[in-house]
Amino acid sequence: MSNRAKASDKSSDEASDEAIVKAPDPSSAPRLGARQDRARQTYHKLMDAAAKVVGDEGYAGASIAKIVAEAGMATGTFYNYFADRQALFDALLPHVGHELVDHISLALREQGNAVATGPEREVARFRAFCDYLSDNPGFYRILYEAEVFAPRAHAEHIRRLVDGYRRSLERSAERRELKGYSPEEFETVALLLLGARSYVAMRYILGGEKTSRGRRRRGTPVPEAVISAYARLISGGLLGKPG
Repeated sequence: MSNRAKASDKSSDEASDEAIVKAPDPSSAPRLGARQDRARQTYHKLMDAAAKVVGDEGYAGASIAKIVAEAGMATGTFYNYFADRQALFDALLPHVGHELVDHISLALREQGNAVATGPEREVARFRAFCDYLSDNPGFYRILYEAEVFAPRAHAEHIRRLVDGYRRSLERSAERRELKGYSPEEFETVALLLLGARSYVAMRYILGGEKTSRGRRRRGTPVPEAVISAYARLISGGLLGKPG
């Protein structure tokens, strides 16, 4: 997985985006004398290795031996941070979910005034989402299989995702960018937009090119026509003025 983005200055939109999914604090994990920053790096290296293994082989095929081998660590290091494999599974979806949100928030900050309006922000979020999934196609396997292998993490991830999206829509309404919808409808709108993202990912990313070993090829971009179609739908149907 990609490195988590770091920045201190955030707009209210970006801060809310980052609050959608909160990863566990690795500083609370046992360190056995290691310095905190090194412990944090080790924790993230383990989590990134787990994301790679689970993304490629699923939770059922993700043994501790495979994860530590991917991370280039000894098995004993794993148990400094996790009591067992299930403890890691429970932390994995929040970890990668936070990475995704960080990636989207960083993309919005980098574009600055170019995403000043509601439709521009939403399309920028969608593009950043597609870019992240293109580079990390295992994300959706981690997400979908978590419903069975890490149900509490899955339920909390979905709740935080929907709540964060709903708050973003509420701010759009306060800025008069979102018209004709009642506050009671915002959660449904959030679910519809998240569903659109899921099906785009399923069609163009998860169903895209694969390597000779059958794994999804990383770095395959979503066609620009997909982005433009989403932009037209959002600007003309949700955040735009009535025709």
